[in-house]
Amino acid sequence: MTTTSRPLPEAPNRIELAIGGMTCAACAARIEKKLNRMDGVSATVNYATEKATVRYADDVTPDDLIDTVQKTGYTAALPAPPTAAAGEQPADPLRGPRTRLWVSAALSVPVVLLTMVPAWQFDYWQWLSLTLAAPVVVWGGLPFHRAAWTNLRHGAATMDTLVSLGTLAAFGWSLWALFLGDAGMPGMTHPFRLDITRTDGAGNIYLEAPPG
Repeated sequence: MTTTSRPLPEAPNRIELAIGGMTCAACAARIEKKLNRMDGVSATVNYATEKATVRYADDVTPDDLIDTVQKTGYTAALPAPPTAAAGEQPADPLRGPRTRLWVSAALSVPVVLLTMVPAWQFDYWQWLSLTLAAPVVVWGGLPFHRAAWTNLRHGAATMDTLVSLGTLAAFGWSLWALFLGDAGMPGMTHPFRLDITRTDGAGNIYLEAPPG
């Protein structure tokens, strides 16, 4: 996704930067806005390709552009020249995120089932749910937490902020209920109800919320 930038036909130089750290279209819009505020610069940032196409005047250097992106809270670099030998497959940039997704999904499914099916809630099932959910919240959600922290340091909020706050709030309450409330007691169950029952919350956990 790109946003419309002001044309700058007088800028004689053109460069393409590889942008790192973007997690949503709002990130691309922030970087593009910062670059376009520079004198003699016209830029478009594409979130899908993680690249910024920049036209700049002679008194602006690529280092100036990279420095501006880094001050915004992201990384920028000149695209590396292709080095793969003939016939050699390039590295898959999605391998890491794909692994994170599948591992998190495998850990999340049992947590959701245990929470939603009271008949499967054996003694201390809640502690097994905590064991399975913790890696999803901490490791699986790490890109969201990192991006939320970066945006916070720069006085901005994005969808990453909402995801991070939501998952940490649900996980934090569950920790409190398990260790300081009644949720950690043996025999605790979560009945499946369609009505709303008011309680003090000390016996309720929401470990399925972050994974789900």
